[in-house]
Order: sequence, then C-alpha cells, then structure tokens
Amino acid sequence: MRKIQLIVLLLISATYFQSCKKDVVTSASTTSDKILAANINGVEWYPDTVSARISFDDATKIKTFSVTGTALAKRVVFSLNVPNSTNTNSFPLATYKVDGTSKVNMAYYTQQKNSSGNYVFVQTGTVEPGSGSATITAIDTVKKVITGTYSFTAKKVNYDSDGNYVSIEISQILVGTFDNLPYTFGNNNQ
Repeated sequence: MRKIQLIVLLLISATYFQSCKKDVVTSASTTSDKILAANINGVEWYPDTVSARISFDDATKIKTFSVTGTALAKRVVFSLNVPNSTNTNSFPLATYKVDGTSKVNMAYYTQQKNSSGNYVFVQTGTVEPGSGSATITAIDTVKKVITGTYSFTAKKVNYDSDGNYVSIEISQILVGTFDNLPYTFGNNNQ
C-alpha cells in the first residue's frame, strides 16, 4: 500500500512541476530569456527588454538589422547595414566590423538624471574603427529568429573646461550573444 501511495505522490509531483515550466516569449519585442546577453565591464548582463528588426529601404537598397537591449540602467544598441540588398526577410551570414563607415553602428548607453530631474539614456563614448564587430551565424526566415555574436569597446575622452585632457573612460561590451532572437521584418518606406 505504501508503494502505491509513493507512486501516486511521485506522479502528482511530476505533473505539478511539469506544469510550472517557464514559457519563453518569442516575439520581436520581448521579455528576455537570455536571447540577448553580454559581459559589460566584467559583469554578466541580460536585458529584460529586447527588440530586433530587419528592414529594407527601397530608395537606397540598404537592408538593416538592428537590435536594442535594455536592463539595469544600461542599454546596448547595434545595427548592421548591407548595401545593394533585396527586399527579403533574410540577412547575410557574415562578420561585420566597425570600420568608420555607417555599415556597422554600435553604442552603449547608461541611464542618467538630466537637468530636469528625468532619467534618460546617454551614450557612453564612441566605438572607433576596429573596436567592434558582430557576426551573424544563423537565421531562420520562417520562424524569424536570428543567431550570432557581438562585442565592442566604447571610449569616452573627458576634458576640463579649458579643453585639457582629464581622463578616458572605457566601457567593454564583450562576449555578446543573441540566440534565436526573434525579429520583425518590414520595408522602411511603408
């Protein structure tokens, strides 16, 4: 009799725990379940809001993949632009490097209080040529999810009121990943 009670108890427990599994939201603007991650200045960072989009501009024939992730008063933004593209929801598998052109834009923001007392995101430094890259390793155009890696270093030079160099602030966004990141697709001209 005890064996039967134990088996019934185990079955009930297994059913209960199975029903408690966390659902992963898979929309293009979503609550993160580690679909986007990075190491920011030595600390693991997982944004709680993430948006990703592939867009196409009919006039310029430029396709853009853009990502924004926000959490803990920090925001990471990057976009990759491919000229001479076609109007499809795919994106070329390749490594894209910051080279001083508008092909790759990467930025790191921190939340600060402005003069009006409101909290706003302020860009922290700039990413110089050779200081960042993103790699698209996989894309599923049916499910509209994209996978890859990214890393960059933002540098901010601080000057005093006379224009003299005071210090340099370095922000390292390293070992960044996006894993089956849901994206939307649209035409910029619509």
